[in-house]
Amino acid sequence: MVSYRVIGQPTPRTDGTEKVTGAARYTADVQLPGTLRAKALRSPLPYARIIRIDTARARELPGVHAVLTGADVRGVLYGKSYRDATVLAQERVRFIGEQVAAVAAVDEETAQRAVDLIQVEYEELPAVLDPLGALREDAPILHPEMNSYAGLPRPLEKPSNAFSREVREKGDVETGFAQADLVVENTFTMARVHQGYLEPHSCLVWIDQQDRVQVWASNKAPHSLKQGLAVALGIPPEQVCVNPVVIGGDFGGKGAIWDEPLCYFLALRTGRPVKMVMDYAEELTAANPRHPAEVRVTTGVKRDGTIVTCDIEGYFNTGAYAAFVPLGFLPGPRHAVGPYRIPDARVRAYHVYTNKVPAGHMRGPGEPQAIFAMESHVDVIARTLGLDPAEVRLRNVIREGDANALGELYHDLHGAETIEAALEASGYHAPPPAPDGPVRYGRGVAIGERAPGGGQTHAAVTFRPDGSVVVHTSIFDQGSGTYTTIRQMAADVLGMSPERIDVEVWDTPETGFDSGAGASRNSRMASEAVHEAARAARGALFALAAELQGWPQDRIALEDTVLRRTDTGERAELSSLLARARAPVTGSADFDDTTHAHVTAFTVQVAEVAVDTETGQVRLLRFTSVHDAGRVLNPMGHEGQVRGGAMQGIGFGLMEELAIADGRVTTPSFADYKVPSMADIPQMQAIAIESDGGIGPFNIKGIGENPVSPAAPAIANAIEDAVGVRITDLPITAERVYRALRAKNP
Repeated sequence: MVSYRVIGQPTPRTDGTEKVTGAARYTADVQLPGTLRAKALRSPLPYARIIRIDTARARELPGVHAVLTGADVRGVLYGKSYRDATVLAQERVRFIGEQVAAVAAVDEETAQRAVDLIQVEYEELPAVLDPLGALREDAPILHPEMNSYAGLPRPLEKPSNAFSREVREKGDVETGFAQADLVVENTFTMARVHQGYLEPHSCLVWIDQQDRVQVWASNKAPHSLKQGLAVALGIPPEQVCVNPVVIGGDFGGKGAIWDEPLCYFLALRTGRPVKMVMDYAEELTAANPRHPAEVRVTTGVKRDGTIVTCDIEGYFNTGAYAAFVPLGFLPGPRHAVGPYRIPDARVRAYHVYTNKVPAGHMRGPGEPQAIFAMESHVDVIARTLGLDPAEVRLRNVIREGDANALGELYHDLHGAETIEAALEASGYHAPPPAPDGPVRYGRGVAIGERAPGGGQTHAAVTFRPDGSVVVHTSIFDQGSGTYTTIRQMAADVLGMSPERIDVEVWDTPETGFDSGAGASRNSRMASEAVHEAARAARGALFALAAELQGWPQDRIALEDTVLRRTDTGERAELSSLLARARAPVTGSADFDDTTHAHVTAFTVQVAEVAVDTETGQVRLLRFTSVHDAGRVLNPMGHEGQVRGGAMQGIGFGLMEELAIADGRVTTPSFADYKVPSMADIPQMQAIAIESDGGIGPFNIKGIGENPVSPAAPAIANAIEDAVGVRITDLPITAERVYRALRAKNP
């Protein structure tokens, strides 16, 4: 393997100190003179016609500067790609929590008092609350004007609540079923899950003296926000500036336009900056959680466990609006066929409107749902045939030269190697512990794969006249540690200590379009751009040294703060040379490749559980997560991603559910919506299998989303191994296990 000086070394987070000391500047911390606070009145009904809005008492309240209703923002639609969301409800409300009116006042308390004074008369309409019900012929069409919305994934012959129908296939599944020895069919459901970031959605909008729209927002895709705002508001993109702030967690939930259009109209009306910060009750009842889903899997197999055909149909509950999904639909359902060599396969994914909270992106959008279904189903196949589930995976996993079930071809495949490493590290084949009274033990395995996404980004590396070095980037780090790896990459190329390198973030007018964080692409994009920018800056520095010192340019090396002539050993201090030049030395580079990488990264996870057959309680005892990692840039950060992602997958599998009854979220706080705590962390090991088979100058693969998806099926598979019942619905609560055990043994 290629060796590096800084890359591959455990490196503490660049932004760690400012975050733990409270010095980090989040959107809510930005203070502008005269800033007003905004609050919104939200719908109490899932589906209703707005008859009348009375704002008179709110407008008269001292301290109130503006009150807006849908009539003030009529016709304005926004969205990440598919523009179907309204700034404030227009004639109808489509979910409990939709914003109906908004107030800007001198402080948050006054704004809330004004909101409470607004009176709305509604005519309640029959609500559509589940995707299959929404597809019935007699179901009301929630967006009859949908064909006029910009960004609709595909025009429809007539309006439908299934606004997106994505089909991917290879071969002929019917032919495959005819060749199979056995057909296995299952249906799986997954609950709605919130991202659980600590910082809620927040934004501040100010229209400055030059009529520029200055924005501060907890948003990881500033250029998409800039463009989306410009389109929605009908203003030139260059009139919008998105300023960098620290983002307090994301996990997929902070890449879309949110309250920025509303704050813009309030700022336009008042002539003052306007800030809006959601509280967590609003986050849990009106933000953009992971889609709940129902996935049906039908496979044809040979008696030796070879999968010959696979037909998958998934229904994803988008809720009232699709504006918060970057493509208008989820890309993840394609992973429902798994990383397997299947000759004939078809995946049909339906994204359906309902009168529930709008769904968005969450870490691996659509993948945890798809992989839970397929990886649970593979175990069912194995047990039906009397085969070892791990051996069935090894028999079918793609290897070098294989195309996957949808015809995609990757290079440097390490799936089988990753499976075998996980089995060995976890002791998968060792006998389980003996039963302990009513408690039974079991192990389960699951696999996933994901290629790092593509995109566009920019970087510059500058030697300043005082000898310091700064790397400029257009990436807004959402908390994944990208700025730390940027320092490492620049340090390795330049031959300097990372502590001598600063990272500064451009605001949107200072650079071209950047795709934003997401799709596990940060390191892929940054590694290409920073590597080339650092090489260019180093070349420009050596040219300067050749000019000022009279040295041959090809005989110069940079060793931290010293330039050395390699043939004679002469030395010159970097700061002295730059002081003589009286100007910075800069190199810049762009990365522009929007395709997925030609490599993919496998994740194999093994769960060991204890199940109490009297109560259904499941305890996760050990969890092994093994990753086909390419080159690990920062082992400390890499392991943090693995452990954090695995715990989100464990939460998805065992406890998390944003529950809704009659359209109303019934878990509106973290007292009700349970996420894993320290007490829920099992004995865990994270293992990286490194190779030079990655992409880019440092041979990397993705890690941000990879650890999440196999966790839930590994747990479900372990439960069946322990007590012989298959749980097909998430989360796997004690009640569900208990009912399954009683059904098996009445």
